[in-house]
Amino acid sequence: MADLNPISAWRRFLALPNENRTKTVVIAFLVSAICALMVSGATVVLRPIQTANRAAEQQARLEALIAGIPGMTQLLEQSGGKLSTVVINLPKGAAAEDVTPENLPTALESASNWKTLSPGEDTAGLGRRPDFVQIYLLRNDAGDIQLALLPISGAGYIGPIDAILALDGDMNTVAGLAITNQAETPGLGGRIEEPAFLAQFPGTELYDAAGNIRFEVAHGKAGNDYEVDGITGATRTSNAFTRIMRFWLGPDGYGPLIAAVKRGEF
Repeated sequence: MADLNPISAWRRFLALPNENRTKTVVIAFLVSAICALMVSGATVVLRPIQTANRAAEQQARLEALIAGIPGMTQLLEQSGGKLSTVVINLPKGAAAEDVTPENLPTALESASNWKTLSPGEDTAGLGRRPDFVQIYLLRNDAGDIQLALLPISGAGYIGPIDAILALDGDMNTVAGLAITNQAETPGLGGRIEEPAFLAQFPGTELYDAAGNIRFEVAHGKAGNDYEVDGITGATRTSNAFTRIMRFWLGPDGYGPLIAAVKRGEF
């Protein structure tokens, strides 16, 4: 009668010569399977930690940005020190109905929730733009928006540029700007994250009375309320940042949301 004991079978298998082809293939398969399980397990265990770390980094950047906006710390203290988090449906300029901060990463895994931009639309060099974006709002007791923090991104001269644009409640005046990621040339375009450059943004206006986007990083000194000084020797980075800002302020970016807020509909 055949011995069906799995332990005995395993021992007989291990007793096979090491050069046995079957033993080599089985052992290789088992090692691969065990490694795959360990990697999968580590990914599952570490994912919440990685998510928490990213959230903490984002919160630190937001706090740093807010701290640099005159009077904003006091406003936050009066309101309990909390910004509300909202996922925006960009094409509609309204709060998303079924997408929340918790399920936003899953929603953005679907290609149907992205818009492929034509060359004429893609002034920021994104290639495609998500339909849903998480933003941060501070409202007063009457429910009016006092501050909006809007993530923006696009292609710089060397690599991607990511930033958070803070707008006053009129949605036309810059309250502050924080560069969260950039890979521009150190000492040239990389100066976009220096305090001296960022300090120019508060008070800068974005649209004229007719609603046209006027913001620009100037080639030299700013000449009006819509411009900030350019960076000497970094014309391409300055131009790229102008394009990034204008894209996100336009119809394929936050334009519909900004219009809705100005109409009192948000």
